[in-house]
Amino acid sequence: MSGIPEFKDLTKSVATKMGALRQTQPELMAAFSQLGAAGTKDNALSKKTREMVALGISVAGRCDDCIGFHVQALVKLGTTRAELEDVLGTAVYMGGGPSMMYATHALKAFEEFSA
Repeated sequence: MSGIPEFKDLTKSVATKMGALRQTQPELMAAFSQLGAAGTKDNALSKKTREMVALGISVAGRCDDCIGFHVQALVKLGTTRAELEDVLGTAVYMGGGPSMMYATHALKAFEEFSA
């Protein structure tokens, strides 16, 4: 096994767990949802650009769950593989070798969500 998750399964599982938290922690989850909406809406930067920034941070921060959700959003926003690879290049520049390993996870996620 490669250690790289199946991203469609991962995001579905995390979304289910977050749904359960909405039942027991509605204020927290509402606030988190509002934060996400505010942090990714079109403004001076487009939603797509903001999702790219979020993906770069996800890779540098080594968060597979985050990688899954942000790649999924980027695929829905029409991101090309070349655009994704540019984002990953910047994340590797900022995060070094460990980010290179998670950049491969993002490429796998892109392939899954693009299929």
